Amino acid sequence: MLTVGLTGGIGAGKSEVSRLLVECGAVLIDADRIAREVVAPGTPGLAAVVDAFGEEVLTADGGLDRPRLGSVVFADPEKLAVLNSIVHPLVGARSRELEKAAAEDAVVIHDVPLLTENGLAPLYDLVIVVDARPETQLDRLVGRRGMSEEDARARMAAQATREQRREIADIVIDNDVPLDELEQRVKEVWATLVRRARTPARSPQEPREPQE
Repeated sequence: MLTVGLTGGIGAGKSEVSRLLVECGAVLIDADRIAREVVAPGTPGLAAVVDAFGEEVLTADGGLDRPRLGSVVFADPEKLAVLNSIVHPLVGARSRELEKAAAEDAVVIHDVPLLTENGLAPLYDLVIVVDARPETQLDRLVGRRGMSEEDARARMAAQATREQRREIADIVIDNDVPLDELEQRVKEVWATLVRRARTPARSPQEPREPQE
């Protein structure tokens, strides 16, 4: 099994890259999806979030109002840290369960938005960073997701810098390109992953290989 950490700034297009990798044959463990599951109605995770932030972060039907919660925490690093302390352990535990269920020869992609921020690179055999210019990220968040520019900038500022993400990357995928170019780049990366899956995993003490 080869474990791969996939990350990138909000709006960089990481979800599109993960989709393409799955088409190639990867097993995907999506931290964002799991993060929604662990705070679904009736879960201990949601109860803990409500205890920390109050019932105003709930929708009328008792679910988590993610946009409202996001507007609160992404503008306040202390509140974001509180939310992360609740959600991240739950996501980590579920991710480990899913990884154990994968085939022994699988290439397992862990889609982790805050991989850089939380120092998680050593947990994986390889780290892929999906990279895009800040201007591209902002345009996608405002134009495609309907965020206000202020909210989009706050969320971008709450994450690691572009340079910090690239520092921990074994492979960088440029997503300031047309879709057909992105698809070709992902196919090249997939060939690299399959090849490396057949070689011994890098130990945490060994230096990372040059970026591709």
